[in-house]
Amino acid sequence: MGTQKLFIAGSGGQGILLMGQMVTYAAMLEDRNATFFPSYGPEMRGGTANCTVVVSDRPISCPLIYEADVLVAMNAPSLVKFAPMVKPSGKIILNKSLIDHPVQREDVDVLEIPANDMALELGSAKAANMVMLGALLRATNIVSTEAVEKVLEKTFTGTKSALIDLNRKALHFYQ
Repeated sequence: MGTQKLFIAGSGGQGILLMGQMVTYAAMLEDRNATFFPSYGPEMRGGTANCTVVVSDRPISCPLIYEADVLVAMNAPSLVKFAPMVKPSGKIILNKSLIDHPVQREDVDVLEIPANDMALELGSAKAANMVMLGALLRATNIVSTEAVEKVLEKTFTGTKSALIDLNRKALHFYQ
């Protein structure tokens, strides 16, 4: 499988860092090397949030990336800012519910997912990140869906365990 470099970006409160953590932990469950490097503004919600995730079969020397294989953009400012980081022949997976302008690159594959709309169909716009995570898994095979489901069960405990079913449905919603 080699090395895959992922950049996930959006606004605080969209579950950006959770997506990155879930991919990282799922990779570790699959006995692969993984790094997670978060970056966020001082705001609790509405500020910027992004993270890099590197998953590899080999040791990873640095969690920072300057060129991504895949960008997951949850909002328009993130797409504009980070699309240039995607390598030629890379992938951009964007949240079509919040991004209404086309990607200005012809050298990348673009997957447009109306994640907020799909999450609302499931009953909660907060599940948009899991819809996007499901799309990422299908588009890249960076980690298995089964490993992510195990991470879901370990992450959502106590009172949050009621969210497991919704998040599992969201993870599988995009076909």
